Amino acid sequence: MSGIFEGNEFADNPEPRALCVLVLDSSGSMQGAPIAELNAGLRRFRDDLAANPLAAKRVEPAVVTFGGGVRVAQMPTVVENFTPPALQASGNTPMGQAIQTALALIKARKEEYRANGVSYYRPWLFLFSDGEPNDEWQAAAEQLAQEEAAKGVIVFAVGVDGANFDVLRQVARKNTPVRLKDVGHFAEMFRWLSNSLQQVSSSRVGDQLRLEPPKDWGVIDT
Repeated sequence: MSGIFEGNEFADNPEPRALCVLVLDSSGSMQGAPIAELNAGLRRFRDDLAANPLAAKRVEPAVVTFGGGVRVAQMPTVVENFTPPALQASGNTPMGQAIQTALALIKARKEEYRANGVSYYRPWLFLFSDGEPNDEWQAAAEQLAQEEAAKGVIVFAVGVDGANFDVLRQVARKNTPVRLKDVGHFAEMFRWLSNSLQQVSSSRVGDQLRLEPPKDWGVIDT
């Protein structure tokens, strides 16, 4: 994936970068209200971050979808250049391939940061699923766990009722997966995410932060 980023973007904006790759389930089971709420949540996510001048220059969202196939719906870019993609629901649930695609995207982007002398926070991989993967996801989960253990990425996973939480616990091993109360809480989920990324982007690179737990939008199974 090298050579796909604009060469002058870091000269125009040398701020440290907080990369967050959203890995979103867009399979057929998301049709109707769920995909509409997910799209609305993405727009709210963008607006919340854009309202913070520092976060708008430092946070870099990217979107990888998995539904019938895997697609990079949005390459990493700072919030002020981020246009939320309009997601459509279809097909099966190739979660493993989506995780591998996200990891490759993160690796390529970190290489760009280093090549341009730009510091960066530990990237986030934020995965949402409403079902069960139907591809070989185990190797991808292990690769993700190794990358997280090496402090190369921070992993969060959220599922709704119907998602396979045994799988999600293999995907997100350090941060316990969150169960979304229902699809009507996408706005609150994305508000938590934008608030957390604003907190990260206003800190110093390398700082350890204590994030707010999910409150109104999700629960952690124990």
